[in-house]
Amino acid sequence: MQTDNGSSQQRLKLIHCMALVRQLCARPGLSRADLAQEVGLTKSTISSLTRELIAQGWLMESVVVATGDLGRRPTPLFINPDRLLLLGAEVGIEGVRVVATSLTGEIRARTLCTYGASRSAKACIGVLASALLKVRGQLAPHQEVIGIGIGLPGGVDEARGVLHVAPNLGWRDLPVGAWLGDRLANSPLADVPLHLQNEADVAAIGEMEFNPSEEALDPLLYVSINQGLGAGVIVGDRLLTGSRGLAGEVGHMVLQIDGPPCSCGRRGCAEALISLRALTRPDDGEDSAAAALAALRTRLLDKDRSTTRSVTAAGRHLGVLLQNLATAYDPACIVLGGTVVELGAPFLAPALETLHDYATAAGMAPPRVRTSRFGADAVATGAAALARYRITRPQLPQAGAARGNTATDHATEESV
Repeated sequence: MQTDNGSSQQRLKLIHCMALVRQLCARPGLSRADLAQEVGLTKSTISSLTRELIAQGWLMESVVVATGDLGRRPTPLFINPDRLLLLGAEVGIEGVRVVATSLTGEIRARTLCTYGASRSAKACIGVLASALLKVRGQLAPHQEVIGIGIGLPGGVDEARGVLHVAPNLGWRDLPVGAWLGDRLANSPLADVPLHLQNEADVAAIGEMEFNPSEEALDPLLYVSINQGLGAGVIVGDRLLTGSRGLAGEVGHMVLQIDGPPCSCGRRGCAEALISLRALTRPDDGEDSAAAALAALRTRLLDKDRSTTRSVTAAGRHLGVLLQNLATAYDPACIVLGGTVVELGAPFLAPALETLHDYATAAGMAPPRVRTSRFGADAVATGAAALARYRITRPQLPQAGAARGNTATDHATEESV
């Protein structure tokens, strides 16, 4: 009984500590008295917890603020920007992108690695492991990585670390977490908690976690438009993953009966009508998304009529998709990201016009729509945000470490 009680007390302490961290991520500069009022703990408890968090590198004190009041002036507290870091990775169709971020999302290091000749799943995970270790090697000795997030191009069972299916890579039911854990064994990242999730889902988490100055945007939808198309959905501060980890696969919502074939085997899916693959020609460089996008942009600049028509049509189909998502989720904000968004007005203007027309016809205001502020790093940065999300919310049901064990809780407790 004593052991159970001690474990419960330790977990309660962890929950309180992470509540303080979340408060200061969202509202930097709060004092100990402010924190006591916000989280409902005594000032003595707050002082004890913040002392530990400062010693372990989570928090730092700043200069004393002059308030004009008599007595001791409050000392502002901030998230330490350099001591504890997160790694985030995007597993793409052609390669991987890895970033190291501070606890508040500032990028400290990055790398981009292509897969090379072998495109087998295990070879690609080997490239991912090497890229993670490369970025770890760019950090200073005093900096500690406390979490790793991975964004994958398909449905993910986060608790088991399994990628269900990635149609554009031809991968199905792969134990990516276990494979990556094996690759990182006996390395500086061997014991770091690892979290896997769909790439659009982690990008959505990034928009929520790393945008503290923005007003509350919940529900939030992130629509990712690359060679494939997917969405991440945040509702009530939680990621909506579905019973099998397949929620958000909006690229396979059918928009056109008997439309063009899709990689999933259906016809008329949103992905087949809107994604980069739907807009490119056979001579655009099928093996390189960057080459295909560059060719597409060149034709747009040259006012190629066929290209202009196809991009406009894709934009209108996107407007239909956004209308359907807005009806389903009533979001406070829709964020658009991915390579196709880089086409700008020729693609986005028809989408927003179509969405506006549908809203006007129903006598409603259209939802707020904006593009991601993280650009090409949106998924990798979002993956780092996923690690922070899991670490700082120990009160939520734990997904468990993606390596196939329950190391996440234990590692987090030890770090606090």
